Amino acid sequence: MKELLVGNAPCSWGTLENQDQSKTIPFSQMLDELVETGYTGTELGDWGYMPTDPARLSEELRRRNNVVMLGAFVPVALKFKRAHEEGSQRAVKTAKLIAAVATTQAPFLVLSDDNGTDPIRTQRAGSIRAMDGLSKEEWRVFANGADEIAQAVFDETGLRTVFHHHCAGYIEAPEEIEMLLAMTNPERLGLVFDSGHYVHGAGREDLDIVAALDRFAGRIWYVHLKDLDAKIARRSREEEWDYFTAMRNGLYPELGKGCVDFPALLRWLAKRDYKGYVLVEQDILPGVGTPKESAARNREYIRSIEENFA
Repeated sequence: MKELLVGNAPCSWGTLENQDQSKTIPFSQMLDELVETGYTGTELGDWGYMPTDPARLSEELRRRNNVVMLGAFVPVALKFKRAHEEGSQRAVKTAKLIAAVATTQAPFLVLSDDNGTDPIRTQRAGSIRAMDGLSKEEWRVFANGADEIAQAVFDETGLRTVFHHHCAGYIEAPEEIEMLLAMTNPERLGLVFDSGHYVHGAGREDLDIVAALDRFAGRIWYVHLKDLDAKIARRSREEEWDYFTAMRNGLYPELGKGCVDFPALLRWLAKRDYKGYVLVEQDILPGVGTPKESAARNREYIRSIEENFA
């Protein structure tokens, strides 16, 4: 197995959408620590976290060993038609920035629902029922919005869009992912497979990750590596915690300390000759955890798997 291309993201340093940013680690520190702990790629983070001037952003990445810009996360409340135009404008604006700083490979626009804003989906994250989902008309609006944004991004920048299934949003459970992919253009909208969100969204900590990857193989263009603490996931369901309570209690641990079968996942990628980056995401809330130390241990864990494959 050839050495993986591995990036990490601002969310591993506590920069998460819809959260109090008063304890946010500055982007300059985050990028310095990312490079120091062995990563060569990153994502943009929330708009305004990193510089939004392409020349300055390019310089910040260049002087840190040419860190590769891999993508940018753009949440849009796709259930609501009224959110589509503004969401498309944000997506295109964001895509133009990351396209302008692209180097060795084209980054992805990472589209998602506006996760954590619907009280029912946030409360039931990890234990979604059919009744918690979209209606037939809402599915049509949601899928059309995703398609339109992906097409606008491609038309304006040439970049491809991947959809990020995400707990506490409307595309969480495996059946919801399947439905969205069936209703959208496979040439314009792919999937970023997020291991931690997938296992938690499926509500089964013993899930066969290879079967999950096989299920969506034709649409997986990008991969996020995230682990899941099985005990916390089960407790969150038993005690009916909402998504953010589960996160505060350590839902997403360091890689190798949860229930995701990363050796199997990486073998699957190698078998399919996956050539892109994998992105480590250890989602933590602002001011929580030990981001640099965790990033270093996560990178070493991935190296240990690669060594076992050699």
